[in-house]
Amino acid sequence: MTAPRDPFFPADKSIRASTAPIDVRELGLVDYQQAWDLQADIAAKRAKDEVGDTILVLEHPSTFTAGKRTQPEDMPDPEYPVPVVPVDRGGRITWHGEGQLVVYPIIKLAEPVDVVDYVRRIEEALIQAVRDAGVESAGRIDGRSGVWVPETTPAADPAAPTRDRKVAALGIRITRGVTMHGLSLNCNNTLDHYGHIVACGIDDADVTTMSLELGKEVTPDEMAGDVVKQLHRALAGELVVADHSFKAMPDPTKGLTRRLR
Repeated sequence: MTAPRDPFFPADKSIRASTAPIDVRELGLVDYQQAWDLQADIAAKRAKDEVGDTILVLEHPSTFTAGKRTQPEDMPDPEYPVPVVPVDRGGRITWHGEGQLVVYPIIKLAEPVDVVDYVRRIEEALIQAVRDAGVESAGRIDGRSGVWVPETTPAADPAAPTRDRKVAALGIRITRGVTMHGLSLNCNNTLDHYGHIVACGIDDADVTTMSLELGKEVTPDEMAGDVVKQLHRALAGELVVADHSFKAMPDPTKGLTRRLR
């Protein structure tokens, strides 16, 4: 996504309200609703300064999560044996499951809150981590959030998708200046479940994993350390947002209201 204006804070300045260390919690495999409840509890306490900034690092059992702009045509068949959880983040429907790294930053942002800059910094952290791991062509598609690999870049595994393909997704919510939800990075998870939804409302591109792109097994544990490191750097202004866009495409959420009931 291209910022429509300059950020509120200089690129080399922290956007956190606090300078205290961030509490990083590695939780392993956690039910989606349980993790959401935990996020909400921590976020409410963070808004009242009862706890500090926190990053949750985990995986989920197989679950579809439907964001606020999900459309009925995005949804899986009602008989498909994976639960769908409507959630209060932005975006449309996606899938979470084992082999996918999920990171939830629960951060109180400095005033004035700059949502666009926060999203771009999270993307920058992910792009850096994905490139560090060897997917050097990873970047942005203007108009679409997340981290993408261009179709002109052949994957190491011939079984990988060939169109533009998303390797990491973002979905956030900010309430009382505190962030919730966050990012997911496909590591060595299956892609089968994506075939039963219109992932993120996008039907003209594909989804991929780190393992397919690199032609070797890449686990969430292997990626977690650098992702968290780059998140720290991006939030602090040590990792400056750069132009990594290789294409512009329509925003799949623009002009949509929630149609699910």
